Amino acid sequence: MRVTEKGQVTIPKNVRSNLGIEPGSEVEFVLREGEAVLRRVEPSREEAERNVRVLMDHLRRHQGSMSLGDMSGEEFYRLLRD
Repeated sequence: MRVTEKGQVTIPKNVRSNLGIEPGSEVEFVLREGEAVLRRVEPSREEAERNVRVLMDHLRRHQGSMSLGDMSGEEFYRLLRD
């Protein structure tokens, strides 16, 4: 794996999957006996609670605002599944 001029590397997909790293995840490198260990950083409880509040506020503001036109709810869900 090659390091770019900016010191960047691509984390392989299998490593991202195994560590649960997805876009927006926080990671850190820990130095141990001459090696760098990559690990995912869990958000603090306060940060997680804030994120839930922000999401819930967003959902409440938009509740009932989606128009399906003449489509029924079942037709809409079928469209999503297919």
